[in-house]
Amino acid sequence: MDCLAALCQMRPVLGDADKNLAAHHQWLDRALEAGADLVIFPELSLHGYFLRDLTQEVALKIGDPIVQELVARSKDCSIVFGFAEESDDHCFFNSVVFAEDGKVLQVHRKVHLPDYGIFEEGRYFAAGREIETVHSKLGKFGLLICEDAWHLSGGWLHFLQGADAMILPSASPARGIDTDEPELTSQNAWRTLTAAHALFFQSWVLHCNRVGFEDGTMFWGGSCVHSPFGEMAALAHEQDEELLLFQLDSKRTRRARLMSPLRRDAQPDLIRLHLARLLQDPDALNN
Repeated sequence: MDCLAALCQMRPVLGDADKNLAAHHQWLDRALEAGADLVIFPELSLHGYFLRDLTQEVALKIGDPIVQELVARSKDCSIVFGFAEESDDHCFFNSVVFAEDGKVLQVHRKVHLPDYGIFEEGRYFAAGREIETVHSKLGKFGLLICEDAWHLSGGWLHFLQGADAMILPSASPARGIDTDEPELTSQNAWRTLTAAHALFFQSWVLHCNRVGFEDGTMFWGGSCVHSPFGEMAALAHEQDEELLLFQLDSKRTRRARLMSPLRRDAQPDLIRLHLARLLQDPDALNN
């Protein structure tokens, strides 16, 4: 995996896919001018985050012209973007598209929907049921949307499938602003989380967070790249829109995995047996 990644730390307009589509084109133009091979947008980048009752009104099917217009841009570079998706059977999902060479390679539907604090995604979205690694011409990518990354099982499943990099689009709001610490609670937590994914899954981690305000809530930005050694490799500013560019290097991935052969020693069969016991699944235990 040797490619120039561009993380678009943008400010979507709530509920206005047309304006957000125009902004996506502008960001893509900038990224392509810089020579990017892979362009990543935040969670729900085509729609904004706090959609609530707007969800059913603004959600798009994968074949919608707005979605397909962005997919067509992937003839020039691979693209990851987020949108509120309506399925053919009229369920609604918080989804991310990985597009390449003018076609959709994969749609990841957010598996873990937060319903605590200011979050209420479970009221408006259905949960995804698949965690499949994307086989791109640039390498193997694991897609996780925001809360998905807080459940390490998703990253581990991508790790077992040989993902070279984790792509984490998010819409993380500022939390913990009433403390005396130099960083927000949410900011510090995400730094720890992305570093842990990188270190323990020996993968590049590309965390693309949004900025701006919605319904009185601030999104803090701070998009970043971590190396397969868990080190911070690139960091965007907080609160401002920014195009963060970083060159991914497969040699560093190889060095990390030679140093500690974690995937070789993962023992998923042992985990399977213990899960079967915990879930009281006799059929799995007998296999």
